[in-house]
Amino acid sequence: MGKKTVLVSGGAGYIGSHTAVELINAGLNVVVADNLSNSDMSGVEGVRKITGVDVPFINVDCCDKEAFRKVFEEYEFDSVIHFAAFKAVGESVADPMKYYRNNLLSFMNIIDLMREFGRHNIVFSSSATVYGEADELPVTEQTPRKPATSSYGNTKQMCEDILRDSVAAYGGEGLKGIALRYFNPIGAHPSALIGELPRGVPQNLVPFITQTAAGVRECLSVFGDDYNTPDGSCLRDYIDVVDLAKAHVVAIQRMIDDKCKEGYEIFNVGTGRAVSVLELVNTFERVNELKLNYKVAPRRPGDVVMIWADTAHANEELGWKAERSLDDTLRSAWAWEKHVRGIE
Repeated sequence: MGKKTVLVSGGAGYIGSHTAVELINAGLNVVVADNLSNSDMSGVEGVRKITGVDVPFINVDCCDKEAFRKVFEEYEFDSVIHFAAFKAVGESVADPMKYYRNNLLSFMNIIDLMREFGRHNIVFSSSATVYGEADELPVTEQTPRKPATSSYGNTKQMCEDILRDSVAAYGGEGLKGIALRYFNPIGAHPSALIGELPRGVPQNLVPFITQTAAGVRECLSVFGDDYNTPDGSCLRDYIDVVDLAKAHVVAIQRMIDDKCKEGYEIFNVGTGRAVSVLELVNTFERVNELKLNYKVAPRRPGDVVMIWADTAHANEELGWKAERSLDDTLRSAWAWEKHVRGIE
């Protein structure tokens, strides 16, 4: 048997590129498919530089089934990791149809094509947004999903359901699925060759922090300091993107090795530690020895006040756990920003 190959849809993006690196490090072959609508070739070039592997890249929209079919015709792979999706919460509230059309159709096309070509294993990139404002913390995989507060969150719930129902119906054909519910991915590869590169104004906290430190943004806004939390700011579970990438490798390997307990499985991918927005800002300042220009702004609609993961299931069943410290993660985020901006 030769090396197993994994198709990574959305593999030029932030989490996709880091996952491609970790798959290759684990001895797997990778094929990247991405339409570069929210990324660019620097992610793929970074993967090639870090690994020394000339990773195949296909510029294709997963929503274009006929174009996407050619990828299945041309490459032999049994496993797929599906990242390709729009992901800005605010935009999804303003333009729901854009999100439903892209995020649902791309995923349904992948499952259709996997069945058509007899490909069996899929890891779906889900999100802790499916829990909404949970009644009990930390959240476990059994925590009830709440109605989504955004169209983006709703597409994650719907894709989970599509995967669950597809495995129930087509599991006899060999289809298996794992949904990984990510908490808040941050940081960058230690090489500083790949990282989070948002287009326009960042929607996520850490790129906004690093861009403020680099002088690209004038001021960072902390949305709300009057929540019922220890320091008044929101609490989150920030996971290093390299740790997150490794969880995908373990999930794919679990399916390849036929170790799944059920055809469809769900795992929380977080650190299990709640960190406040202000604590994150202060930690960034301390480890990188700089001061950030930030101000407290009014609360932002749709923000969950507190969420963090119970990671016991992923730790015990997957044999995976988050390893990188918050200090290291925030150092890597700043090293990446400096690399992008050419700052010494």
